[in-house]
Amino acid sequence: MTNIQVFTGFSHILFEVASALSPLMLLFIIFQIFFLKLSNKKLLNISKGFLLTFIGLALFLQGVYVGFMPIGEKMGAVLGSLSYNWVLIPIGFVLGFVVTFAEPAVRVLNYEIEKVSGGYIPQQIMLYTLSIGVAFAVSLAMARVIYGIPLWYFIIPGYLCAFLLTRYSKSTFVAMAFDSGGVATGPMTATFILAMVVGISSAIEGRDPLLDGFGMVALVALSPILSVLFLGLLYARKERANARTFNNKS
Repeated sequence: MTNIQVFTGFSHILFEVASALSPLMLLFIIFQIFFLKLSNKKLLNISKGFLLTFIGLALFLQGVYVGFMPIGEKMGAVLGSLSYNWVLIPIGFVLGFVVTFAEPAVRVLNYEIEKVSGGYIPQQIMLYTLSIGVAFAVSLAMARVIYGIPLWYFIIPGYLCAFLLTRYSKSTFVAMAFDSGGVATGPMTATFILAMVVGISSAIEGRDPLLDGFGMVALVALSPILSVLFLGLLYARKERANARTFNNKS
């Protein structure tokens, strides 16, 4: 029976998280002294938030190193050794969908979009748009590893299509689309699915984990851009239809 040391190297994780959060804390203290001057009650709530963030990030990163990445690589190695490894394509679709659905950064982005748009773009629509887009991207990444397709076969046409769509999309959706690309490549995707794809490429004969295992994150960053731009086209079409209906009634 394997003895898993859950908190091995946890002190190093604590130091890394503290180093990452300390500049933000220092900046907040400077703003509090010279500009914000918040009440003691708000300062107490913010301090609790910083503490919870510190604990949450430390536990999350420790869980990534102890559990997420090793199990992702082992799952990839097992699935990649299957004789019918084409099944990785639908599996990739499901994994891409559920991982994006659970991505905290995606939830924050969708909340901000709904709040700023006054409910015009609901959170659920954005959540499903991004999740489906990433699901297709992970499926393509699996197909790329299985069949040895070069990465630029997807990247160059994809970004050309994205830049073409920006000409016909509203500037609001263009801005949201490119932010969505960065948000979707969050810790859930990078820690689990990337490790899994590397494991798959190491298990398939003739594949190099360095050449074929990476590139999945680039596809994931591209797919939300395209899906949100397509959503913008649908919204523009809906607005034109509503305008025609209103003009006909008037």
